[in-house]
Amino acid sequence: MASVIEGACVDDAGVTVVVDSAALEGGSAQEWCVPTDTAIGAADALAAADVETEGTDQYGDQVVCRVNGVPAEDLAIAAEDGSEYFEECATMSPEFAYWSLWVQPAGGEWGFAQEGLSTLQLEPGDGVELLFTLHGEPAAPVS
Repeated sequence: MASVIEGACVDDAGVTVVVDSAALEGGSAQEWCVPTDTAIGAADALAAADVETEGTDQYGDQVVCRVNGVPAEDLAIAAEDGSEYFEECATMSPEFAYWSLWVQPAGGEWGFAQEGLSTLQLEPGDGVELLFTLHGEPAAPVS
């Protein structure tokens, strides 16, 4: 496999990997092109781009609670009731602060993934995004 390139893939040169934590204070959006001319697993595409995910105690890697250490265990996330929430990765994240997995078929629109990282297969030209949503924003990928 060729070296991963910063930025989105051009045409079907590979799979575009996006991690967007911009909803969190200090967060950012990053994207990489993982060159491939054959299908690749989403987990493999993330690993090639040096994206590390952490699952939950209850659901393992089927539920992503942390991406590249974000949100940090000691980050206080303001809940809707004014209390502070700290992600412990024990079970499902709360509905106001969570990572979601999105896929974009080549030439298509972003859609919520119907399967998890361990089984999702991507074709050259596809995109995959881990998006952190806080209090409903962003509701979907913006790219």
